[in-house]
Amino acid sequence: MKSEQFVPRRYVPGAYASEHIRITPTRLADGRRFFYMDDDPEYVSGKKTRRLDDPRDLPDRFAPHLDAHGEEIPFQPPQMRRDPLTGDWIPMATSRMNRPITAGSKAKAQGNPLAARKPGDPYQDGEIPDVDYDVVVFENRFPSMMQVPGNTSADGPDRFVDGNPLWPVREASGHCEVVCFDPDEHALPASLPVSRLRTVVEAWAFRTAEISAMDGIEQIFPFENHGQEIGVSLAHPHGQIYCYPFIAPRMEQELRQCHDYHERTGGNLLGDILRGEIRAGERVVFRNATWVAYVPAAARWPLEVHMAPVRDGILTLDQLDDEERWGLAQMYSTLLKRGNAFFDRGDGQGMDLPYIAAWHQAPLHDGRRETYRLNLQFFSFRRAVDKIKYLAGSESGMAAWVSDTTPELIARRFRQLGPVDIGE
Repeated sequence: MKSEQFVPRRYVPGAYASEHIRITPTRLADGRRFFYMDDDPEYVSGKKTRRLDDPRDLPDRFAPHLDAHGEEIPFQPPQMRRDPLTGDWIPMATSRMNRPITAGSKAKAQGNPLAARKPGDPYQDGEIPDVDYDVVVFENRFPSMMQVPGNTSADGPDRFVDGNPLWPVREASGHCEVVCFDPDEHALPASLPVSRLRTVVEAWAFRTAEISAMDGIEQIFPFENHGQEIGVSLAHPHGQIYCYPFIAPRMEQELRQCHDYHERTGGNLLGDILRGEIRAGERVVFRNATWVAYVPAAARWPLEVHMAPVRDGILTLDQLDDEERWGLAQMYSTLLKRGNAFFDRGDGQGMDLPYIAAWHQAPLHDGRRETYRLNLQFFSFRRAVDKIKYLAGSESGMAAWVSDTTPELIARRFRQLGPVDIGE
C-alpha cells in the first residue's frame, strides 16, 4: 500500500517540525485514518519507511451487520440524549463495552493493541502495522462519538425518547482519536525524553488544526488518563482526543465565567489569573520562558497543577510557536516527573502517580472563544501514598467540592522537588 498524499487543511508545521518530524498517513483495514509521526532522522529523511498496510481482516467500520435473526441492519452510530435538568448532552456508546482491557484487575484481553507488532510474530489484533514507531495517531476503534459519511441526520431536527420532547436525541457525531506516545508498552510518560514529548506536542497541535476543519465539531479536547486507579483499560503511554459536537459542561462553565468577566472588566480572566498567581508567587511551582505552572488558589483536588503559556492571545495548541512547543514539552516532562515524586513511600522512589491531564482549548465556533485562553489542568485524586479521594455525597451528588488540603501546601510540596525556574 502506498502512502496517501498528505495535504493538510489547516496544519502549518513550524521550522522544527518541518525539518525534524515526518507525518505519514495511511488507512487501517476498516478504513480509519492513521498517522505515523516520526522523529527518527532515518525516517524523517525518507531513508527508511514505515509499513502502511494493515493485514487484518476487518470489515469496513460503517458496513451493515447481521442481527440475532440473520437480518442485515445498517450501521448505527452512537447517539446522545439531552438531560432536561442540566441541558447536558450524554453520549451513549454501547460499542465501548466490547473494547479490549489489558490493564488492572478487570483485564480480559491478551496482548496490547497499542504496541508495535513484534518482529517475526504472527500479526495479532493490534492497531499498529509496523514493528516500531515513534508517535502515532489514529481514529479510535471503539469511539464514544463518530461521524458517518453522507449522514445528514445529525444536522436535522431532534428525535425524542418515547416521542417525548423532554428527551431530545441526536447522533453523537463527534470524533475520537488515540495518540500513542512511544512504542515501549512498559514506558511511563514521565520517563520519555523531552524530544519525544516534543513530538507528542506536535501531534496535539497537528490534530487540533486539522480537526478544526471538520464540520460539526465544536470543541477539541486532548487529554491523558494515566494509572490503574484512574481506570485506564490499556497500560501503554498514550492519550486521546475527544472532539465534541457540543460544548462540554466544564468548558461551558468556564466560558460563561470568562465572558462575564470580560463584559465587566474588559480583561481576560485566565490571563489575569495567571498574572495574579505570578505576582503572589506562593503557588507558582515551576516555570520557564514560555510557560508557568501553578496550583490554582481554589484547587479542588489533593494534587492539582495548572499550566498556561506566558504569551497572551493563545486560544488553541496549534497557535503555539516553536519556542512555546519546546517549552511545553520541557514543562510537561517536569510536571510528570515531579508528580511521580510527590508522594514519598519512604524509599525516596516516589510512585507511578495516577492522573488526568486535560487540555482546555477555546471552542471552535462559539462567540465567546476570544475571551478564553489555552491552559492545561492536571490533577490526581491520590491524597496520600495509601489513600485516594473518593467523590462521595457532596462532590458526586451536588458537585460541591470539599478540599482535603490547601493549594499552598500542594505548591510547597512541588517546590521542594526542584527549582522554580527550570530554564530552557
